[in-house]
Amino acid sequence: MEGIGEWARHWQYPELPGLDLLRARYVSHSFPRHAHEGFVLGAVRTGIEDVVMSGGTIRARPGTVVMINPEVPHAAHAGTPEGWTYATLYPSAHLVADIAADTTTLRGTAGFAESIVEDPDTALLIQDVHRAAEQGNALAADTVFRVAVSRLLRRHGHALPERTVRSAGARAAASARLLLTQRLNEPPSLEQLAKELDTSPFALLRAFKAEYGLPPHAWLTGERVRRACRLLDGGTPPAEAAVAVGFSDQPHLNRHFTRIVGVTPGAYRRERAGT
Repeated sequence: MEGIGEWARHWQYPELPGLDLLRARYVSHSFPRHAHEGFVLGAVRTGIEDVVMSGGTIRARPGTVVMINPEVPHAAHAGTPEGWTYATLYPSAHLVADIAADTTTLRGTAGFAESIVEDPDTALLIQDVHRAAEQGNALAADTVFRVAVSRLLRRHGHALPERTVRSAGARAAASARLLLTQRLNEPPSLEQLAKELDTSPFALLRAFKAEYGLPPHAWLTGERVRRACRLLDGGTPPAEAAVAVGFSDQPHLNRHFTRIVGVTPGAYRRERAGT
């Protein structure tokens, strides 16, 4: 699979439930601003990845570990003309919480205080998880994964602040997100959405971006891709998944899915099916 061009493998190892794995080389590919339901733990092997966060751009090089908490919007692209190769783990929030409870004294919801750290030893462990999983060594993959996450939590972890909806704008944003979730296939316009919530379009736009880090239309695209992932996990063909989540056709799903996930829907589904 590895070569001088772009390549990627996004898959699940059945012996490690609750974990997705991505190993890839990207040059021209760029990830748009999006967020994940679970955590992102990435280790660059060669090149530089520029990760754009709300506070600025971080430069991920070999020896660093990128740690992104659930639902934190970010984008990414190559930081050098040669691109970057990396290994990334996507553990569920539940899986990280279990490891935190078992190995740390963190209280509340465990997460990470920083988005990038210099931690060469743990960066190598992340790559070792991929290697063991690809070799079918379940004992090694599970052990190294838990050691890596525990080490990151003990060195760089903290309790995430509880999300509370206090202001009228935050309440409107939460209501808007709920309505968009319920009307995934036929979402209202921004003006219609604002009218239903008794606010103005620009007030709703500002509140939504402040609360979720994305404008409503970008959040909706990400949510559709998440829903498509779940359908593909269950064996639904990409063309059917596209219509089910509100894309007009499979090419629209292909474009948005590939940009956000890093592989095509077909490649994603084949890895789930083991074919």
